[in-house]
Amino acid sequence: MDTNSDTLANLPDDVAAAAFRRLVRHLQHRHDAQNIDLMGLSGFCRNCLADWIMDAGFEGDKLAARELIHGMPQDEWKATRQTPATEEQLARMKASVAKNRVD
Repeated sequence: MDTNSDTLANLPDDVAAAAFRRLVRHLQHRHDAQNIDLMGLSGFCRNCLADWIMDAGFEGDKLAARELIHGMPQDEWKATRQTPATEEQLARMKASVAKNRVD
């Protein structure tokens, strides 16, 4: 996966952090953008962001990381925001996630 990391590494941490927080707040506001649809289009979702903050050193556990990203406990998110996935959504997600693999 070519992420042009040299250029990205030059982005100041405060700018990157501000952009990340804006992205998370946007996703908290746009709960109509379902995780399954995000996965199908981009290969990542809110849960991935939670995993990534853990990989970056977040000291909480997985549930705490997901609560931070979702803006509420994950069980509450699922009960109030998540809709059942269709077979078409699952197929798009599978095809999209396959593109994430780095060989």
